[in-house]
Amino acid sequence: MSTTAAPLAAVEDPDEQTGVDVVAAERAVADLLRALGRDVTDPHLAETPRRVVAALREMTEPDGFMLTTFPNDSGYEDLVLVRDIPFTSVCEHHLLPFRGVAHVGYLPGERIVGLSKLARVVELFAHDLQVQETLTAQIADHLMHHLAPRGVGVVLQAEHMCMSLRGVRSAGTTTVTSAFRGALRDDDQLRARFAPTAH
Repeated sequence: MSTTAAPLAAVEDPDEQTGVDVVAAERAVADLLRALGRDVTDPHLAETPRRVVAALREMTEPDGFMLTTFPNDSGYEDLVLVRDIPFTSVCEHHLLPFRGVAHVGYLPGERIVGLSKLARVVELFAHDLQVQETLTAQIADHLMHHLAPRGVGVVLQAEHMCMSLRGVRSAGTTTVTSAFRGALRDDDQLRARFAPTAH
């Protein structure tokens, strides 16, 4: 009887930090390809399950960060607006990307925020399975909660591949969503400054 140890079985425990079971996910992609009549032993498809899982993880797992704020020593009260922040997210209904730009602004209260952090907040919530309406509200609510400004405005304009590449196949169309909180909710002049630009 051989005393050679048997090879260890593949560990299928989910990733400790993200809860992702990579082995099961890759197997599921391979099963999907087979169900669609594809030969997963073909050299061109052999690595596809790994690549698909890696790509989806990259698009749906955000990097954490600290929302750096500073005292509003100058007493600045006017709108702070960062326009045309690029983002890509994944439609939770079809697992196809949608991408566009975000216009994010706020009316400072006692603190102001590092400008790059407005883009990071967009990225934080875009890296998930999403619908655009929810994404817009999440960005606005996060800033209201963590920055405590007098008001927040968020406008997203994006093209959805689930609309451009399938179904109606209406390429080039954009969807615009908005969320206004606090003092920006009822100020038409300030809200007008968020008007999306042509892309």
